[in-house]
Amino acid sequence: MSSTNGTDGTNGTGGTRIRASRTRARTRRLSPPRLSPRDVLHVGSAGLRSRPMRVFLSALGIAIGIATMIAVVGISSSSQAELLRELDALGTNMLVVTPGQGMFTGQDTKLPKESPGMISRIEGVESVGTTGDVPESVRRSENIPREETGGIVLKAAKDDLLGTLRARTGSGSWLSGATGRYPAVVLGDVSARRLGITAPGQQVFIGGRYFTVIGILEPVPLAPEIERSALIGWDAAQQLLGFDGHPTAVYERSADDRVAAVRKLVAQTANPQTPSAVSVTDPSAALQAKAATEGAFSTLLLGLGGIALLVGGVGVANTMIISVLERRHEIGLRRSLGATKGQIRIQFVTESLMLSGLGGLAGIVLGGAATAVYARAGDLPWVVPPWAVTGGFGATLAIGTLAGLYPAVRAARLSPTLALAAA
Repeated sequence: MSSTNGTDGTNGTGGTRIRASRTRARTRRLSPPRLSPRDVLHVGSAGLRSRPMRVFLSALGIAIGIATMIAVVGISSSSQAELLRELDALGTNMLVVTPGQGMFTGQDTKLPKESPGMISRIEGVESVGTTGDVPESVRRSENIPREETGGIVLKAAKDDLLGTLRARTGSGSWLSGATGRYPAVVLGDVSARRLGITAPGQQVFIGGRYFTVIGILEPVPLAPEIERSALIGWDAAQQLLGFDGHPTAVYERSADDRVAAVRKLVAQTANPQTPSAVSVTDPSAALQAKAATEGAFSTLLLGLGGIALLVGGVGVANTMIISVLERRHEIGLRRSLGATKGQIRIQFVTESLMLSGLGGLAGIVLGGAATAVYARAGDLPWVVPPWAVTGGFGATLAIGTLAGLYPAVRAARLSPTLALAAA
């Protein structure tokens, strides 16, 4: 009896092992198939390939939002880069010394004639340029009434003013030791336009005589008052027009590491008797502040871009819900063939991510192109910060995930029997 039970495989230890093996085999056969990353991409893109027009319209909202955000940040960054480049060229180491008002009298004061020389002796000062206002009008001809000045100020200038300002002549030449003693004048670019002077060699009427224009300056961003001035030599102003020789503006350049120290000393050096009546300004401060605050007004446009991105996300969610309703038969068939709820969720979340990702990539390209067009039109450097691209694309994927979660959960909850019956 015992030998029979041991050989027929129905009882004993051998039979137990056989039954356990069969149970494990059935368990393995009932395990759901696994989806590889390639399979996930294939099933996730199936809906996109079958409805290209719907994909285009849904991705368009995402693309517009990302393009707006990229363009706003890119245009702001390009403008800021141009300002910083301009600051590098002009320098931030220039101070302007001008006379102020007396503390007790409230009347305008004058800088001593020796101020430029005394300022040049401060340790760290590299160059000094000087101008002085001359109370004469600048007219195109003697037939124009004296009162019609056109807002042009006549200034006496010393030879080193051009180098200190780092200004350049657009045409002609600057005042020299020789021409500065004769009736010769250099015009700022604004004053030249107002006088109708287009080239050196023409004449303007100043103080009862004609002065020959020997040069026209290019714009001077750090000294806009020079752009609206007519500049004559210091000696000519004293000899021909009775200029008193008191400077009204002293421009000084110092070493970068000495700017703060020079600023503390320059007022008392320029006017030792009444240093409180001396005004010291940094003309580059306005450009620095503009560069620092560039893009502050773009917050509103960024907000609008974010709203457009959210609207695009709503459009993606709506597209995915419609896709679930239209593909109930497919969902039911996949569930009947062994697909799990998790695999269905992954399929539709992947589809939503791919849809949003396509819109995001298109938006990045459009935003970068818009920034390039703006930069080229304004002769600006093309700058699109990497954080804007990565941040915008990351926001796109986040919105795509959120937009696909509810449709994915809804698809996973569909009963295979009901889904097939409804189809």
